[in-house]
Amino acid sequence: MKTPKKNSSIGLEIQFEHPMAHSLAAAIVTEAEHASDGDSLAVFLESESFVDLRAMWNSVMRALIASDESLGIE
Repeated sequence: MKTPKKNSSIGLEIQFEHPMAHSLAAAIVTEAEHASDGDSLAVFLESESFVDLRAMWNSVMRALIASDESLGIE
């Protein structure tokens, strides 16, 4: 895979499992496209630039981490 340039169009999809995937999905409803099914959550990010995608990724991850911590599941 080629390393994307800073101004290249780029997309990202991440899938993971969490016992309260629907709750995490609610936390990112305004941040990113996503789909949840049972314990699975898929997040889709797409941007016209690598820099913007990185910023979107940071926002989504902060929201997911904060939601996970507030749910208090260990």
